[in-house]
Amino acid sequence: MSTSSAAQPSPALRRSSPGAGRIAALIAGGLLALLAAALLLGGIALVAAHLTQRDDDGFYTSPTTRLATSTYALTGEGIDLGDVGATADWSVDEIDAMTRIRVDPAGDVPLFVGVAPESAVNAYLRGVNHDQVRDVSHHDSGWRTDLTRVPGTQTPAAPGSQRFWAASSSGAGTQTVRWKPRSGQWSVVVMRADGGRNIAADVKVGVRLNLLLWIGVGLLAAGVLAAGGAAGLIVLGTRSSGHGGAAVPVGVPAAEASTVAAVATSGYPVDLRAELDEPLSRWLWIVKWFLAIPHAIILGFLWLAFLGLTVVAFFAILFTGRYPRAIFDFNVGVLRWSWRVGYYAWAALGTDRYPPFALRPDPSYPADLDVPYPERLSRVKVLFKWWLLVLPHLAVLAAFFGWWNAAWTWGSSSVQAPGLLAVLVLVAGVTLLFTGRYPRDVYELVIGIARWSIRVAAYMGLMRDEYPPFRLRR
Repeated sequence: MSTSSAAQPSPALRRSSPGAGRIAALIAGGLLALLAAALLLGGIALVAAHLTQRDDDGFYTSPTTRLATSTYALTGEGIDLGDVGATADWSVDEIDAMTRIRVDPAGDVPLFVGVAPESAVNAYLRGVNHDQVRDVSHHDSGWRTDLTRVPGTQTPAAPGSQRFWAASSSGAGTQTVRWKPRSGQWSVVVMRADGGRNIAADVKVGVRLNLLLWIGVGLLAAGVLAAGGAAGLIVLGTRSSGHGGAAVPVGVPAAEASTVAAVATSGYPVDLRAELDEPLSRWLWIVKWFLAIPHAIILGFLWLAFLGLTVVAFFAILFTGRYPRAIFDFNVGVLRWSWRVGYYAWAALGTDRYPPFALRPDPSYPADLDVPYPERLSRVKVLFKWWLLVLPHLAVLAAFFGWWNAAWTWGSSSVQAPGLLAVLVLVAGVTLLFTGRYPRDVYELVIGIARWSIRVAAYMGLMRDEYPPFRLRR
């Protein structure tokens, strides 16, 4: 920047920054859009499961699990379905549900399957050697069953002679028990029909729950309402204040407006401005991260809004080929705010001037950026550029930021190797501490890494179709 231009006062801007209410509406709209997306995805998943994941009898079924024991019984205890007679807005008794337990013997021995109150099963098997099924989990080698052995010396009576079963089935071949869930503490028992030892069977459990369909429909309805609310807030937060267009200095010819709107002229349409603001404090960089905490809190919410609005922009580009201008300006503002805070606190340490709490351009601050607005965007590229096409860049940035770096372990402690950017910033800080000067070569490399990452962020944010260059320079 020349001396004459630096001496001139910053020109007034034709358009003021968005008001606090509009920013709040955008943030709330972005968060509500994320909630709407989650509700819609959950509703779609439940409705799809209801339509595709049930068997011919309408049951959702578990995988078949082999259970075997040398004892007298296998039990699944601790099935808590609520207190009997408890006062509540609803109970399991009111749910339209049905459970099904299907047991295939691993031999010719007739089996018994029954469901009963836990207290009755405990009394029946008191002193009887049996196994309790505690957990069934999936591992690389298949399904694994966690059994707990209950010791005993008693021989049980034949299970079919007991009268406490709520539902049961006994005999040769496949045994199926259907039971309407009721409040209380329940147990499932698999035994030989004659009450003898050694049981082996394949067990499959199913549930028919029509409520899942209505839950899915409810989530879809809630998602539509949330999406409508998000759209309203976004429209409220991004509606024009009557001046339109990007903020440019008063008196700048229209032909030069695009040059002014782009903070730094570059061969690539996304670039940043960074001016080393010397002299710098020798020690302030040590506490800048702490001083920037208020910015970090606000940026957390702004980036949530950025993600939600980018989802909205994705569908707008997909169907219209255009990035909604108000959303574009807001998202560029989030990148701009993030870059200023990073330049001050951790990504460059290039200034001691506290960053402004603003989304708009600020020619007086030593760090800034802008992204020229694209009139048209590819409807095809929007499907791939934010994840597939950007993978080579992410591999490079992983080294810059230390995402995939190795970790060293000493005993129970582990230390992650820092990325190149962290090392460079630390070198700059230590040099400042002892010499009072920022190493120019280190500064250029730090700014180059920041320039690369911001170009990739804008590309992933769907703001441009031009593929980011693999270079640190402009």
